[in-house]
Amino acid sequence: MVEDIARWCLAIVDKNPERAASTVPDMSTCPFWLAGNAATGDSELMVTNPYTGEVTGTVAVPSTAQIEEAVAAADTVARRAAELPAHARAEALTHTARRIAERKDELAATITAESGKPIVWANSEVDRAVAVFRWAAEEARRDSGELQRLDTDSGATGRIAMIRRIPKGPVLGISPFNFPLNLVAHKVAPAIAVGTPIILKPAPATPMTALILGEILAETDLPAGMVSVLPMSNDRAASLITDPRLPVISFTGGQFGWELQRRAPHKHITLELGGNAAAVVLADADLDWAAQRIALFGNNQAGQVCIGVQRVIVAEPVYAEFADKLVARVEALATGDPRDPATQVGPLIDEDAAVRVAAWVEEAVSGGADLLTGGKRDGVAFAPTVLAEVPDDAKVVREEVFGPVLVLQRVSGVDEAFARVNDSEYGLQAGVFTRDLQVAFRAHRELEVGGVVIGDVPTFRADQTPYGGIKKSGVGKEGLRSAMDDLTYERVMVLTGVQL
Repeated sequence: MVEDIARWCLAIVDKNPERAASTVPDMSTCPFWLAGNAATGDSELMVTNPYTGEVTGTVAVPSTAQIEEAVAAADTVARRAAELPAHARAEALTHTARRIAERKDELAATITAESGKPIVWANSEVDRAVAVFRWAAEEARRDSGELQRLDTDSGATGRIAMIRRIPKGPVLGISPFNFPLNLVAHKVAPAIAVGTPIILKPAPATPMTALILGEILAETDLPAGMVSVLPMSNDRAASLITDPRLPVISFTGGQFGWELQRRAPHKHITLELGGNAAAVVLADADLDWAAQRIALFGNNQAGQVCIGVQRVIVAEPVYAEFADKLVARVEALATGDPRDPATQVGPLIDEDAAVRVAAWVEEAVSGGADLLTGGKRDGVAFAPTVLAEVPDDAKVVREEVFGPVLVLQRVSGVDEAFARVNDSEYGLQAGVFTRDLQVAFRAHRELEVGGVVIGDVPTFRADQTPYGGIKKSGVGKEGLRSAMDDLTYERVMVLTGVQL
């Protein structure tokens, strides 16, 4: 895999010698994408495979001057980008969707190599990114604004309003490590769809997948300056956060997002900040289905999913039976080498993350929790774990574990179950396993989350629907149409003296 990536990086420079910087420190160093052109900078990031510890690749990092060049290019091209016809934006997005599909094996292998995500889930992530860009192309074509007749009141006879959405300005997109392609797609695709430039800062741990996407975008006819992909440390990105030429920030990640609001209070900022998602299992649920889904989607990417199951709230009449089924399902999960197609649970992103998860589990057990299975760390891997009788103030209950840990909570019925869901500082999504339609509507009405999934885990997400949370889970929405609205504002034109 390392040799394959080195060949890919070299091929970029070979195909585009005029785009590459004059000094290439190592021909296996992957260039970044500065205003649509391949370039190298003044330093490098080393990307490491979490599972093997081997170097996956080396990525060029832009200098301060190159960061300024990217921002200036985005600022300069903003008006031209906004004036791009719908077909031009849609064609670029369609090309990107097609090329992602054509390069699926390469992209999935890169996702696995740099993040440790099992290849089965990496393949799924590529498929989702194809759908995101396809949806964006469709939305770009049907984004026609709105007409409103105003003669509904006598004082506005002969008037009609045309309402269209206008980009707020160039976007700074900051993406996390856990979905190095699909969450990048959710930043880039809506920006292109509305016709606004974007500077993408991928997670330092997983920049290589985003760089392949940058190469694909460079194949389109989008104007230079519309897309830059700039790998860098979080510290080096500080100037981007406050730069007034980037009036919009779209951030997915941890609670640092609130610091963005503090540093840039006058910017429009969308924050998706994770959660400690609950799955409710009521007495009428299909227990086998619920156990299978909760076991898998509490652990599938080592629990490193914002809407992965963490809290499992079970009604008393079925608690004992369900607990046994859940433990059996968890213990049956295939763990190990993420390159193996049979592996369902791979490593965490680094050993620090695994050490933290182990410490949180130990804290819960020391506080009186029962360890039903798992609880063992092996370097960067942590065994899928189920805890019961956990103190309410334990970190594994109150905070986002972001690891393969499920916490069983026993409740008397629907009232207590929904109260438990809401007893959280987070509110991203929740799942409710029930066959009662009235309970389903009650869940939608009462649960303090951005999305409720009935009959399945909270981990389900359709990429075209609004997605985002409340409380400490963030502000704003993603999902193609919602993100497009978030990146734009409504501008009204009133026509006078029109006979309707």
